[in-house]
Amino acid sequence: MTEAMRFEVLGPVRAWRGDAEVELGPPQQRAALAVLLLQEGTPLSPSQLVSALWGGAEPRAAIGMVRSYVSRLRHAGVPIESAGGGYAIRPAALDVTEFERLLSSSDPESLRAALLLWHGTPLAGMNGDYAEAARVRLAELRSTALEDLAAADIEAGRHVEAVAVLSGLIAEQPLRERPRELQMLALYRSGRQAEALDVYARTQRLLESELGLYPGPELQEMQRRILAADPSLAPMSRPSQLPPDLPEFVGRVPEIAALSEALTRSSVVGIEGLAAIGKTTLAVHLGHALTSSFPDGRLFLDMSTSADPLSELLRGIGVPDAPPSLSERAALWRTRTTGRRLLVILDNARPTDDLRSLLPGAGGPAVMITARRRRYDLAHAHWTKLGGLDLPDSVALLTGLLGPERVNRELPEARTLLSHTAGLPQVIQAVGARLAARPAWTLAEALERVGRPAPGAPATPPECQAIEKPYESALAELTPWQARAFSRLSAFPTFSAETASEVLELGLADTTTLLESLVDAHLLDPAGPSRYSYQEPVRMFARSRGAESMQQIQNSPMMPEPASGRIQTPLNDPTGRPYTLSSAGPSGGMADALA
Repeated sequence: MTEAMRFEVLGPVRAWRGDAEVELGPPQQRAALAVLLLQEGTPLSPSQLVSALWGGAEPRAAIGMVRSYVSRLRHAGVPIESAGGGYAIRPAALDVTEFERLLSSSDPESLRAALLLWHGTPLAGMNGDYAEAARVRLAELRSTALEDLAAADIEAGRHVEAVAVLSGLIAEQPLRERPRELQMLALYRSGRQAEALDVYARTQRLLESELGLYPGPELQEMQRRILAADPSLAPMSRPSQLPPDLPEFVGRVPEIAALSEALTRSSVVGIEGLAAIGKTTLAVHLGHALTSSFPDGRLFLDMSTSADPLSELLRGIGVPDAPPSLSERAALWRTRTTGRRLLVILDNARPTDDLRSLLPGAGGPAVMITARRRRYDLAHAHWTKLGGLDLPDSVALLTGLLGPERVNRELPEARTLLSHTAGLPQVIQAVGARLAARPAWTLAEALERVGRPAPGAPATPPECQAIEKPYESALAELTPWQARAFSRLSAFPTFSAETASEVLELGLADTTTLLESLVDAHLLDPAGPSRYSYQEPVRMFARSRGAESMQQIQNSPMMPEPASGRIQTPLNDPTGRPYTLSSAGPSGGMADALA
């Protein structure tokens, strides 16, 4: 198959097939090709080509000359088509098309790549009004690209590079004001205030002598701000606020892939999941992994402890004194971050937090939110639900905590132990810490020793406190009806909505709504059509809290154990009526307690 041609018009008109240049003939023949190329597939009649090439001063045989040019170019392999009584070419690769495509991105590297496509004066050697109009348009695009690149270099702290680019542009177009405004900013941020003000003075004299005009409002404002030492002119900081990455981080490969891909499509992504499931750990790990994608910095804000999130974020990017009103702070935050490749992690977002004011404007930073519950008020946010680790990753995490020799020696017991953790990282870490403190224990012994004791036991192992502390905070966020359902239904590892309706003495519709609210809080999991289940560590916590509440409120002894091996525990519903359900008896071992 013949290799497609690529064409250049950002300089002399040239064509290439692979690495070999194609001979295009004399200048006017090249000009005819250039006119067709700039139409990007739109047909031109012979008379339109004549007008573009000669602009009303064409020779008598102009039509014949155009047909001859087309014939010779076709003979050279140029794919000129006959269409609509005229000619057209649809180039597979044209430098001006690629130039304009790259300009559509505000990314500095795309701007650099676009400017590298220039090889001199566009349409060099081509005369006439048509060529001159095309050159003016392309030159304006190039000048704007140079200005945008210089502005990006200034924001990135590359002041010397920006001054060099702007000096060349000013030499080409001395009456253009934006390059001089940017040059003043670059000099000022380089500590060269006197030189920056001298740029303004020289510009003022030039405009008065050449045009009889004063500098425009943007230049005047830049002079005023420099004279006033405006703090907002100071270079923006490049924050690196992420907490350290955890050395024992394992797994989460699908979630990392999904979130990384989502960040390329959306400016806002969210991670939801059960308390202590590892949302913050994953966000921090991903933030470190994506350092090169966010060269302007990474901000981290704990929403649960921040009294004024916007002010904290503004200080993070170098704005020490935030405006007094929320709307002003939000507007300044969007203004100062537009066009910057920042990553902002908003950790521990609560349902009552005002996240909308923290979100960027178009072209602003990427935002990663962690929350126990998905926020449905954030349009276009992409959410990922975090669950437990799978068994291989759970084994890897335990191995990192205990060492490969101890885990591999009793791998079946390790897998049995981990199967009771539901893959919840905080449970594995707490159990691992307990075992690390007892190096003489075998993992078989650990199956008997590690676990939550029965309610009312004289002591509770420290790992239970570490596991359950996050669940306590989740429980505190529940309504009384949610807390009641969470506790009562823990007698059943898996249950239907109909069973829950009977236990809770609620209508089926109200029960389903209540159960779904616990799913939203990640305290229950869907287990099929109208069925629900607990993760075992969460179920153990719910049962212990239910039993402790009953003992505190009723202060009544347990009823005698029936022949079934289960014990009957009296409960009261909110109306005070007694209700009886079965609960497991006490056990000291993890295998029994989680069975």
